[in-house]
Amino acid sequence: MKRNSSIYAIAALAVLFAGCANAKEKNAGNQAAEVETAVEKPVFAVNTATAVQGEISDYLALSGDIISGSTVDVYSDVAGKVTRLYVSIGSRVSRNQAIAAVDPSKPGMTYVPGIVRAPIAGTVVALPAQVGMTVAQSVPLARIAAGGALETRVYVAERFISKIALNQSCEILLDAYPGELFKGSVTEISPVVDPASRTMEVKINVSNSGSKLKAGMFAKVRIVTEKKSNIVKIPATALVSRFGEDYVFTTATDPEDPAFMVAKKTIVTPGILVDNVLEIQEGLTPDQEVIVKGQSMLNDGSRINVVEHVQPLESGE
Repeated sequence: MKRNSSIYAIAALAVLFAGCANAKEKNAGNQAAEVETAVEKPVFAVNTATAVQGEISDYLALSGDIISGSTVDVYSDVAGKVTRLYVSIGSRVSRNQAIAAVDPSKPGMTYVPGIVRAPIAGTVVALPAQVGMTVAQSVPLARIAAGGALETRVYVAERFISKIALNQSCEILLDAYPGELFKGSVTEISPVVDPASRTMEVKINVSNSGSKLKAGMFAKVRIVTEKKSNIVKIPATALVSRFGEDYVFTTATDPEDPAFMVAKKTIVTPGILVDNVLEIQEGLTPDQEVIVKGQSMLNDGSRINVVEHVQPLESGE
């Protein structure tokens, strides 16, 4: 009987140890499954912005000088010495007003100085003549800008000539007035291209309200070459281009767990890009939320955590 009792005890211990081993294996399996699930569905931190409907304008950025819209050079009818100047640079003159006196006298021959008069009314913008200078009839004594009209003169590279047309609207920026925008339009396009620089001269009229602009100022010019209205636009950083596809990631609720958000791959057709603003021709509607940062590691259906909503673009930007 003692022998049988020992056998039974040994068998019971074997069953107990086997049960404990199975329990440990089961717990280990559950923990491995939980770890595997956590690895399969990580959560990515992203920033988002809302697609907006508005307008977008493509432009050509150039630089040039502010010049007088119409200028006339003043010449003397006779050669001689300048004996007097009646004006200075910046003087307003009327038609036939005296500009300078030129004495045509020569050794042994004395003449009455002739008066050089302004052929038009305007402002003296250049005065190369100086008292005591001897001038010829072919040398201008002064330059007069008619009225207050000003223009901006720019030079367009040959590859952009096809984008330029008369009456295109322009925006002019000046270092003298930071943040202030002046309006203008293309008024003159040169019929030839300079063979040395491969550029074409373009003149743009400038609205000079308040007489702030001065001839000779340096100007930064934007010639608007294309303007679209009622289009969908997003920050350009949202666009992903991989393997010949253009798409963005929009946000949606995770169908498996509504507590999470997921990234949804959305194929789009991009349009023009201006100053980090991208036109979307197809694939998005206004007010859709797109991911603008953190999308480089995403796939369709990836779980996301929106940490920041970026300020939407302005509709008229």
